[in-house]
Amino acid sequence: MPAIDKVFPPQRSSSWTQERVGRLSKQEIQSLRANADSLGATEVIALCDEALLGSPKSGNGKRSAPVKNAKVRKLVSRINAFSARGVHLRDARTGWGGVRKSDRMVVLSLWADAVQSRDGGCGYLLWAPNVGGARPWSDTASGQERLKHCQLGLERDGAEGLLVYGETLDGYLPEDKARSVHGVDPETVLRFKVEKHGEEYWAVWGKKPV
Repeated sequence: MPAIDKVFPPQRSSSWTQERVGRLSKQEIQSLRANADSLGATEVIALCDEALLGSPKSGNGKRSAPVKNAKVRKLVSRINAFSARGVHLRDARTGWGGVRKSDRMVVLSLWADAVQSRDGGCGYLLWAPNVGGARPWSDTASGQERLKHCQLGLERDGAEGLLVYGETLDGYLPEDKARSVHGVDPETVLRFKVEKHGEEYWAVWGKKPV
């Protein structure tokens, strides 16, 4: 297998398959993703993101515990993860995003298990209105802060995302209440576009250009 840290030509991006990426260690996948991102190889980026959301691996390429066991990851608190990205959370307990002062980049936390395969890439519902009482969190101070961050991300044509791992609580959005929050994976930073569909705001990444 060729060295991952070598930048591959765009025409070779099609040689990367889900199975091939799945045999790499997490560090190798991150290196591959960085190369793909620098070349605009969106299909490879999507494969890497999907693999990073799957089971973590040891350095020898063998799979360790499944993704449900988030304790095997080196997770940190939300406040520490955002601090490492240069973002100060307004409320360390309820805050799910912020704006980096240095470049005004919006940085949002995403519940890892809620990431969806969508339109050939990945998608995540960032915010939707509270219609019929289905999403009361959207009307809270934290929900309204998320809405403002979505609007800013839409204006800036991009944002960053940090993956949060934990266990959901039936009847609640994880941003509102969760059975447990294990923490944030500080080594994985997603770069996505914010899209508005009706009144909903979505994060999308890894989608093949039309």
